[in-house]
Amino acid sequence: MNEWVERSIKLANAPGYLDKLHEVYPVDIEEKRQLKEGLEQEISEALSSGDDEKLMAILLKQKKFSLKDPYVGFLKQDPSAIKNNPQTIKRIVSRIKKQGLSGILSGITEEKEANRKMGQRFHRWLPTLGYPFLDEKALEKTSAIAFLDGGESKLKTFAEGKFGIKLEKKPDFLAKARNTYIIGEAKFLSSQGGSQNNDCRDALKLPKGRLGIALGVAVLDGVMWIPSNYVMFREVSTLGGVALSALLLKDFLESLAK
Repeated sequence: MNEWVERSIKLANAPGYLDKLHEVYPVDIEEKRQLKEGLEQEISEALSSGDDEKLMAILLKQKKFSLKDPYVGFLKQDPSAIKNNPQTIKRIVSRIKKQGLSGILSGITEEKEANRKMGQRFHRWLPTLGYPFLDEKALEKTSAIAFLDGGESKLKTFAEGKFGIKLEKKPDFLAKARNTYIIGEAKFLSSQGGSQNNDCRDALKLPKGRLGIALGVAVLDGVMWIPSNYVMFREVSTLGGVALSALLLKDFLESLAK
């Protein structure tokens, strides 16, 4: 087992892991979405009148629909489909009516999911490690630990040109420690299965791939470090390359600079 994988497993299963991780991926209590003036009355009247099409039209205009349904996305993009698909509208509205007015209002004012912001939070945390962010020329000259400054597109372009490689995705960071370049992708994964498994596999492509003289690193946090028979743990625990918790990233960079 890779040293950094082993250390990450121990860290994640020791007391205080989630408490420390909150420094990297803070979860703020989001304020609920605000209702437009008169919207509650408008919804109430549509409910009372039994006008299903009107109720659907009102709710489809909201940023957040009151419930989850796979057909809502189509209706949002093409509201004319409301009149052309009466059975679908009847089915969805019957669920909406079961929510009642309070349930509908609660649904459309629900705060955004925190998971969607985790990538931004990692980028905001990275400078707290204390290393400089340099332009391309300065990064090439330095022998100290430093990050390449710029957006993900710039990092991808630099990596592909410098190392003669082709990256499937834009990296989250590109660093240098002494003479070693590091290309990294960061993920916080909160559950097993489905798209989260795919996200884990995508991140692990970096340490598994051939990146010229660069070293690929997957910075992973969450459920993949819990010993189990789930796919994520099996893949990280048998990985030959480097995967580690963000909490160990500083130690890892320092080890390369020795």
